[in-house]
Amino acid sequence: MSTGLTVGDFSRMTHLSVKTLRHYHQVGLLEPAAVNPDTGYRYYATEQVPTAQVIRRLRDLEMPVAEVKAVLGAADATTRNTLIAAHLDRLEAELAQTREAVGSLRNILRRPTETTTVERRTIPPTVAAGIAQVVDREEILPWWQGALGELHATVAAQGLSRTGPSGGLYASEIFQYDRGEAIVFIPIAGSPRPIGRVTPFVVPAAELAIMAHHGSLDDADLTYGELGAYAAKHEISVDGPLREYYLRDSYDTPNPAEWETEIGWPIFRADSNR
Repeated sequence: MSTGLTVGDFSRMTHLSVKTLRHYHQVGLLEPAAVNPDTGYRYYATEQVPTAQVIRRLRDLEMPVAEVKAVLGAADATTRNTLIAAHLDRLEAELAQTREAVGSLRNILRRPTETTTVERRTIPPTVAAGIAQVVDREEILPWWQGALGELHATVAAQGLSRTGPSGGLYASEIFQYDRGEAIVFIPIAGSPRPIGRVTPFVVPAAELAIMAHHGSLDDADLTYGELGAYAAKHEISVDGPLREYYLRDSYDTPNPAEWETEIGWPIFRADSNR
């Protein structure tokens, strides 16, 4: 192996800065072909240029140093490609998340300034089939979709008649501490036979301030913000789980832009006719 390239020449050939090459040497990612024991000068070989080029591209894709090491040290092409593919999958997931965040921010900027209609509604106790579970906030949407799918399948399999839209109850702890009890339900006539996670459930009575939310639930916090501000302004907010009714959801259409949800905030109503 030729070791005649100074760090400066190698830097120009690979477009990796001297500082970066020094760091890669220190962490054992790209070590010089030789180091002068007297001067400490580092020398590289032309055969190292392709390796440096691969490292540069992997680092441009924000692959951690440890994973780059694993790629370079892979025993075969299959292992190497599997490691790279896994990183690319993570990048695509992060890109999708970024796009969703950008879209949500644009929705905020485009959100109309006029006051949205709030309805005060008395909800009686309702017999339902339900699934209850303590969930992490970051898992709430996939859990919600899976639980609703299971509920719909159970209701259909048992020949039960729906008496209203599906819904959900969400404990305040989910939002305050990132973990709490969530319950999804489908109102039905009669009582379901318990199977899997599905059990009979009575949706408790409640006094609610209700606002319509259109589209994906990823930005439901915007509607929650407006609704909570309304309850605070009128000094009617009380403790209790937040409530949602899914007039049109993932069961009806896979397109989140077409979802229709009623969001309910628990309130105090001294006069039921207000």
